[in-house]
Amino acid sequence: MEFLRRIARLPLFKITSLNSLSVLVKIGVGVVSSKVMAVFVGPSGLALVGNFRNFITSIEALSTLGLQNGVVKYVVDTKDDEAALKKVLATVFVSLAAMVLVISVGLVVFAKVWSSWLFGLNSDYSTIFLALALALPWYAASILLVSVLNGLGQFQQVIRVNLWGNFLGLLVSLVLVWQLHTQGALLSLVIPPALLFVVVFYYLNQKIHFADLLSWQAFDRQLLWQLSSYSLMALVSTVLGPLVYVQVRNLVIGQLGLVQAGYWEAMTRISSYYFLFIATLLSVYFLPKLAEAKTNKATQQIFFTYYKAVLPLFILGLLALYIGRNFWVPLLFSKAFAPVTDLFFWQMLGDVFKAASLILGYQFFAKKMTFSFILCELASLSAFYIATLICLPRFQLQGVVMAQAFAYMGYFFLLVWVFRKQLVAPVN
Repeated sequence: MEFLRRIARLPLFKITSLNSLSVLVKIGVGVVSSKVMAVFVGPSGLALVGNFRNFITSIEALSTLGLQNGVVKYVVDTKDDEAALKKVLATVFVSLAAMVLVISVGLVVFAKVWSSWLFGLNSDYSTIFLALALALPWYAASILLVSVLNGLGQFQQVIRVNLWGNFLGLLVSLVLVWQLHTQGALLSLVIPPALLFVVVFYYLNQKIHFADLLSWQAFDRQLLWQLSSYSLMALVSTVLGPLVYVQVRNLVIGQLGLVQAGYWEAMTRISSYYFLFIATLLSVYFLPKLAEAKTNKATQQIFFTYYKAVLPLFILGLLALYIGRNFWVPLLFSKAFAPVTDLFFWQMLGDVFKAASLILGYQFFAKKMTFSFILCELASLSAFYIATLICLPRFQLQGVVMAQAFAYMGYFFLLVWVFRKQLVAPVN
């Protein structure tokens, strides 16, 4: 108990209660949504939703050019200089508008191609891609507006936007899935994020007169080039990663069927819920600390704080989930998802190595190690895909989570080698 009390007193656990509430609400919304989808669309429908969710992640990253972090930094630097702020906003939103137009046209023109790739040759969900094309401009704009709010230092407003967005998304998703089943589940990934624009614009307009600052004549190519350095790493992970997962899920569908792919999607969702807590700690506490660290010794102390305080609690939580897996799976989904319990061991083993890797991976962003990050990310994704090709035929669905675990193990040891100087820095 004294061990837990010491951990609780650490500064990294004194994050605002509002932010903690936001994370819990997001998890709660995800759990309820998953339960509703499990009941109304079953494992096969959930597999299709998983493919579309990964596809949307890539499309959304492309539409915003991965500029969110860059926008935050430049708004912070220019918020007291109206002319400079106009230049930042004009450059970002002109670029965004051009990119969204190209992507939306591609979604409409190749709707049947996308439908065949994601949902199979015998399925026609082309209308879903038309809806995505219409919703994409509003969603992309809302993402950049949230970044502007962040840059203005309106942290509480950003969390309130996320809270309202989660509640609004849950309400719309429940109605769509209830009325339209699988098609509704797919639309629930498209419509709620676009509605978020209204919420974030309301909060932002209370702080600045956004329309007055959006001057198209202030577009600056040089500034766009400077911003692009912030987007490259984000685009590699948020575009290529989901596309690899789509391809792996298609392999599962082709060899084992939609139902088996739905079981893997259920396991992936469970994993994403508990990783929200670590993602919050890393972005709010550890990333700024790593960015400030000037020596290998200082970086080592940050790494070891994570490994001593966060990782042990994470592993304890996974053990509790593993022991109670026969209770959690029917509760979160339905009895039809009982085979998911067989995936827990390899999934959680891989997640331990993933969690151990995350703090090291954030060093890439903290120190802007773009080239090294891209090489390591490509190596990890390639390892996952190749391991899947080897393990899937031999071990069936368990082969996918085994492949994922092996990929995360390899990624962790690769990062240990990359950051060996910081990890083995002299104590004195």
